[in-house]
Amino acid sequence: MDWVAQIAETIAREEGIPIRLARIYSELSQDDVRARHAAGKIEALAPSAPITDDLIGRCDHIVGLLGAEPFIAALDAGANVIIAGRATDTAVIAAAALRLGCPPGPSWHAAKTAECGGQCTSNPRGGGVIVSIDDDGFTVEPLELTSACTPLSVAAHMIYENANPNRMREPSGTLDVSAATYEPLDDRRVRVTGSTFTHEPYTNKLEGAGVIGFQSMAIAGIREPEILAEIGLWSDTLREFIEAKACTLLGVGREDCTIEIRCYGWNAVLGELDPDPTPPREVGAMLLVTAQDQATATRIVKLANPYLLHMPLPGMEHLPSFAFMSSPAEIERGPLYEFFLNHVVHVDTPGELNRVVLTEIGT
Repeated sequence: MDWVAQIAETIAREEGIPIRLARIYSELSQDDVRARHAAGKIEALAPSAPITDDLIGRCDHIVGLLGAEPFIAALDAGANVIIAGRATDTAVIAAAALRLGCPPGPSWHAAKTAECGGQCTSNPRGGGVIVSIDDDGFTVEPLELTSACTPLSVAAHMIYENANPNRMREPSGTLDVSAATYEPLDDRRVRVTGSTFTHEPYTNKLEGAGVIGFQSMAIAGIREPEILAEIGLWSDTLREFIEAKACTLLGVGREDCTIEIRCYGWNAVLGELDPDPTPPREVGAMLLVTAQDQATATRIVKLANPYLLHMPLPGMEHLPSFAFMSSPAEIERGPLYEFFLNHVVHVDTPGELNRVVLTEIGT
């Protein structure tokens, strides 16, 4: 966030543009989160496990998602450029309308509709939208002249990144669109009414992630029909062979690393849920190794390279050949992060978890 703020400051100075820049920080310290946990103010969001001090300690970074209130405070302080940390997508848009006194139901629903720009239109890549909010609802219109908003395209955006298509939780309460109506005003604009918002005890969502290991990978392209006819057997055989080699030659046990073979073009996305058993025409076999350090992960991939390039099926009398995507074949992906915190923290005031820093440029 500071990096982006520095870019804004540099542009303002170089162009001679006077601005009042607000930085809104949403990152929290482990000590702060532990204190709130000890006070019983944090609860897990399903299906996450209850929070513990150990879980907090595993996080490299923890953020508390901003609601609309910190943006409103920055605007009230005279900011005309705001650079903020992690926030709900809707808060950035809803803040301006709520600050001007627009009702929360239409404001939050309009913000949800506009959060991804043209995605609520007939041409998602065609640009943004403009929303006009009033006491009864809002109107949404695409900026791209060849695009259109339809009742279906606007209503459907409540499904986007939202578990419930009728309800959406924000820090200050819950948006409910179950009674909303979507009416076309013409062939480009849609009018939405009936959205409501219920204020609830204020909470901020906590997100925290930490390193769980380091990854290296290699990818081989396979077009050998005999291998592809038994691609499941081939991938299982290769994985088990590499696991045994890593143990006997490198002293790396199965508890010290994770070795995966993901066959893109076959079942790498759905796995065992894939309903189509038809042998693929070609497959990109990705060997993915996760270990406690980068060197170990890369050593295992290097050890596996000749087998990823020539591994036969059990009983096959000839040695097949595949094609590496790159040379050298091993690619270091670096640290692998996992989300440890998916929780909410109860706060007494909306701005309790964040701080706003104002900077005057060129005034």
